[in-house]
Amino acid sequence: MSSADADDRRRRRPTGPAPRLTLDTPVTYLKGVGPARSAMLARLGITVAGDLLRHVPHRYEDATTVTRINDASVGADVTVLGQVIAKGVLPTRKGLRVFQAVLQDASGMLELAWPGQPFLDRQIEKGDWLLATGPVRFFHGRRLQPREFVNLGPEEEGTGEGRVLAVYPSTEGLSVRVLRALVLQHLDALLPLVEEPLDAALLAAADVPPLREALRMVHRPQSVAEAHRGRARLAFEELLCVQLLHRRANQVTRTARGGRAFVNRRQLTSQLRASLPYQLTHAQVRAVREIVADMGSARRMHRLLQGDVGAGKTVVAVFAALLAMENDAQVAFMAPTELLAEQHARSIGALLGPLGIVPVLLTGRLGARERREALTRLAQAGPVLAIGTHALLQDGVTFADLGLVIIDEQHRFGVEQRAQLSAKGAHPDVLLMSATPIPRSLALTLYGDLDVSVLDERPPGRQPVTTVVRPEAGRAKVFEFLAAQLDAGRQAYVVYPLIETSEKVDLKAATTMFDALVQGPLAERRVALLHGRLAADERDDIMRRFLAGDIDVLVSTTVIEVGIDVGNASVMVIEHPERFGLSQLHQLRGRVGRGAAQSYCILLGDVGTEAAERLALFASTEDGFAIARADLEMRGMGDLFGAKQHGLPAFRIADPLRDEALNETARVLAEQLLQRDPLLEAPAQRGLRHLLTVGYGRALELFAIG
Repeated sequence: MSSADADDRRRRRPTGPAPRLTLDTPVTYLKGVGPARSAMLARLGITVAGDLLRHVPHRYEDATTVTRINDASVGADVTVLGQVIAKGVLPTRKGLRVFQAVLQDASGMLELAWPGQPFLDRQIEKGDWLLATGPVRFFHGRRLQPREFVNLGPEEEGTGEGRVLAVYPSTEGLSVRVLRALVLQHLDALLPLVEEPLDAALLAAADVPPLREALRMVHRPQSVAEAHRGRARLAFEELLCVQLLHRRANQVTRTARGGRAFVNRRQLTSQLRASLPYQLTHAQVRAVREIVADMGSARRMHRLLQGDVGAGKTVVAVFAALLAMENDAQVAFMAPTELLAEQHARSIGALLGPLGIVPVLLTGRLGARERREALTRLAQAGPVLAIGTHALLQDGVTFADLGLVIIDEQHRFGVEQRAQLSAKGAHPDVLLMSATPIPRSLALTLYGDLDVSVLDERPPGRQPVTTVVRPEAGRAKVFEFLAAQLDAGRQAYVVYPLIETSEKVDLKAATTMFDALVQGPLAERRVALLHGRLAADERDDIMRRFLAGDIDVLVSTTVIEVGIDVGNASVMVIEHPERFGLSQLHQLRGRVGRGAAQSYCILLGDVGTEAAERLALFASTEDGFAIARADLEMRGMGDLFGAKQHGLPAFRIADPLRDEALNETARVLAEQLLQRDPLLEAPAQRGLRHLLTVGYGRALELFAIG
């Protein structure tokens, strides 16, 4: 180090005596940190000593069950501990570079191989001790291909054996080994500073250990089971806080702003049920009862109706609308696009025709005279069902007595837009609808401020969509099959992940493939191109022509993911299916199978082993909830619970899918706690209030509303 560098480091190092250690002590003052390392820790969100305790390992290596290298037999899945005595990168004939290392313990030697990971040559040195887990296979002798491994460094000879090693999320310049040593170095000094925020009754009800003990368990566990028990305590704390905030928001929404009690007169609703050409599913009956109970109470309804593609959400919403109209109230039904609003007007109009009710349609496409007539009808007293788009939000739209707001595809609207429509009435009941299936455990967390009704049954008579996976070599046969469907009078979609080709990824794109298809297998067909860069009017015009049967094949991106029903469309070809999530594929598949004809979804392209397993699972079921669960397990939560969407920070430890039982426990305990102490004013909840204040800031304002 040059003298100038040394002077610079002295200038940046904190001067004066180190402050008394607290959980709020900046990490720069901790032994073994310093300015450079504190900057690295900051990248991990560790800025004060308490953050170090909350930096929880994302996995563990169990060195209590280490197999001697000499006993690692071919076909076994083992964990071995040894020192690297040789290493190197070897190329293969296929161009793949393989990092190899030879590991030695007191009993013998074993070759380890990491195909496609030559960068490990810079991270693993001769003399390092590795703890590695994976299957032993025969390849010119025994070879272990590590599924996971931990580099213990050159100074840890044998010390990994006999204990559970925490593997922490790390960052460039700060290895897992250094992080582990840093946590363990300060653990005993920091744990006594931890105060328990939850009262003993909550801990006992949830069957989780106190916080101090849980932190010891996650950082210095005696077994993997103990580490998981400690993590469960930290996860429960997060889940409880979110459930408390959601439950409190639900209370405020429904009681602080009282609604109106509708009387179930069984007039229009009974007429609708008698006129339906089919029986409601058990799920639909259950949802209608939940909605009727909500609307019949003096509390304002704030409910989400969640259902799979084609589960029959619209007819449930119509029952809610008729209940309001039986009480001489008006209903606003808002959809995200003009096409979808028009479709709802047609389908709901057909349902209500036998009752003599004609919905009022209000969109931006109406002529001046039609618009005046619609506005006049809404401004007059008396029951009416208005179906429209954002046009319902305009200043000139006035309702005489808006009693119920129904919002379809609610995620397509912002909170302010939903509130703007509700403001056109005197605290109307609100029913939100979503066609994106979410497992119940996630719905309880994501929509915790709403009551949730779930449609998890398919109406009888709907044919399943036949789903198959075909390799690139089968492209000609796929389009021959598509042509046969077109000859039978059907229509089809061909979907691509990109609008235009890109130099960064080798993927087919809608624009270039449109040209190739109209000059090739679809040369004699009426083909149109649809993507998100087209103007909204142009997109609507193309979809109307497709709906009218003037277009045979729609070459598109995912803009059709949620859209209108084209009953004559029987084939969906999706290229590069591995580029889509399972839930997205499910939404795309939902565009076919809307009519009486047998329909098909064909996933076309060469995919890797992992993607093939995902797609095989997708092809095996049409259960959107099962698909959503699998998708989340494989792809993770992403920003599903991020601050952008919900005003709450993302979970650091809890996983509402993996912790489903724990999440349900947190929900039940949160409800019980708020029933006893709605504002968390009891002395026993002082720590919990502080936890909410520190972790959730402005959200605590909910508990100031009496």
